[in-house]
Amino acid sequence: MICIHTPPGGTLSEVKQMIDISRGRTAEGSQIFITGQPVYPDNLGSCLRAGPGGAELTDSLARQVAENLSLNVTYPGAFKLVEDGCHANKEGQLSLGRQALEFWG
Repeated sequence: MICIHTPPGGTLSEVKQMIDISRGRTAEGSQIFITGQPVYPDNLGSCLRAGPGGAELTDSLARQVAENLSLNVTYPGAFKLVEDGCHANKEGQLSLGRQALEFWG
């Protein structure tokens, strides 16, 4: 998951560096999945640390790197979170878990 603090936000170059670092810390041939921070549906809030639009920025960055086939990463989609600050509360954790199960089974 791409996680940013504002300012300054995040850049495509930083995300590519994050992928390179992750590859160096995983078993050869491991599949890397990349997501942005969970987004808040219907403008119900934003991550306090990433600031307004931060989650959307990270989701956009995740989509961009996944579209670059040479990076060999998979974007599973945007995860959604109810308004609860930066880190998911119990309800948010359950919601994120259900969304992950829908993708990975």
